[in-house]
Amino acid sequence: MKTIDLTLSIEDTNLILEALGALPFARVYALIGRIQDRARTQLEEDEVVARATGHTNGTGHASAPTADGPRRLEALDDRQRA
Repeated sequence: MKTIDLTLSIEDTNLILEALGALPFARVYALIGRIQDRARTQLEEDEVVARATGHTNGTGHASAPTADGPRRLEALDDRQRA
């Protein structure tokens, strides 16, 4: 399968996940999972770099908007499981 790389803001990614959430679960659950897994990996990598360089927002998390991304992604993931 050919692949493409996209660079999207957290807000755009969440909008795409919201739109996918409106579709039948059986049709989109695997795609939602892949998007969430990749986003979570990237956000975790960003936090590691932020901690290593001292660029955090005082909470131990990378500066916003990165710190808000995982919570939103997890909320969408939880909604899909319901």
